[in-house]
Amino acid sequence: MQVNETLNDGLKRGYTITVTADELDAKVMEKLAEAQPTVEMKGFRKGKVPMALLKKQFGERLLGEAMQETVDGAMSRHFEETGDRPAMQPEVKMANEQWKQGDDIEVRMSYEKLPEIPDLDSSSIEVEKLVVTPDETAVDEALKSLAENAKSFEAKEGAAEDGDQVVIDFKGSVDGEEFEGGAAEDYPLVLGSGSFIPGFEEQLAGATAGDEKEIKVSFPEDYQAPHLAGKDASFACTVKEVKAPKAAEVDDEMAKGYGADDLEALKAQIRERLAAEYNQAARQVMKRKLLDALDDKVSFDLPPSLVKAEADQIAHQLWHEENPDVQGHDHPEIEPTDEHMSLAERRVRLGLLLAELGRKNEISVTDAEMTQAVMNQARQYPGQERQFFEFVQQNPQMRQQIQAPLFEDKVIDFIVEQAKVSEKDVSKEELEQAVAALEEDDVAA
Repeated sequence: MQVNETLNDGLKRGYTITVTADELDAKVMEKLAEAQPTVEMKGFRKGKVPMALLKKQFGERLLGEAMQETVDGAMSRHFEETGDRPAMQPEVKMANEQWKQGDDIEVRMSYEKLPEIPDLDSSSIEVEKLVVTPDETAVDEALKSLAENAKSFEAKEGAAEDGDQVVIDFKGSVDGEEFEGGAAEDYPLVLGSGSFIPGFEEQLAGATAGDEKEIKVSFPEDYQAPHLAGKDASFACTVKEVKAPKAAEVDDEMAKGYGADDLEALKAQIRERLAAEYNQAARQVMKRKLLDALDDKVSFDLPPSLVKAEADQIAHQLWHEENPDVQGHDHPEIEPTDEHMSLAERRVRLGLLLAELGRKNEISVTDAEMTQAVMNQARQYPGQERQFFEFVQQNPQMRQQIQAPLFEDKVIDFIVEQAKVSEKDVSKEELEQAVAALEEDDVAA
């Protein structure tokens, strides 16, 4: 077997792999020898069928398998000896397309290898972390929001206004016929909540207890019940009560309603939650600054195929964001711009750097971390958690999508532990501005 280099240009490599007919024949005979003890054939005892007869009977059938194993073995040895790691799946094709049994095999293999990643001295990196301490104003705002969510309604005199609750009986009909699900008694409807068909709540504004109204509306064209979609409907309504909202008192009783022992305990929970939210936002800002520092600090050749694939994906994603009505891929070919290519180069460079740091420092995502991440995502599908788990288990691409950000965060944490991190106390508003600036950068990119 011979392996000859045909291309060495930057990260691009090309080789021809030649397997002689004798080598291929030897591989076939090896496979036949492995199978001989188990072969039964009329006229021979089990395991006693002559090799010549086995070759005549099964040799041609094993030839393709032997060819594949021989070439795969040659490729594996090549990568072990050279240390090359292909950026993408190598392209392999037969050079002698008119090959026939008895000829040598010549295969052409080409790939782009991953570049040598320079060592990174993480201790030389300086990064700033914003720190926000929850103040009493933020705690009071959160308490006010909780009180609003825990509000009750009390009977009022006079006409219903936006935000009031009206208790109604109603019966709906289309073309004079009542329809299933179109009637209810003592239904508490908050005006302005948008929980009913568009136009319904607005016609109850100004109503008083005892009023009877005929509400005329049209079901939306995309209404969930197809037999009602786009239809005109009439609802006979009786207003039984009008109630005004009353925010809950910020006291121990309200706190108990949220599972706390008393108001002070609820405030402590709020401070803890706010601190976690601020810390997460501050980490986003710090991570971007760290990635910027890494991008400026490290430089190496990039595999063109990876950059092109990333740029294509960026262009495709942004095109769909700009054209949300197009759900599938039946659209003109999308060519990446220079801006897309520049962003792709940054992503590929940082991705390769973080991957190499993770490999060298034996950083990995544990099974427990992966399971927890899948559980967190499964909560987005109430009642279908098990199906989501099974889908992830059977879908390697989905597993990679979940695992990739976990791995990246662990490598980032590893770098931060060694970097020079300075803390800067800022206000909540300053932190929000920093996060908004990140989002603007993402849009611009």
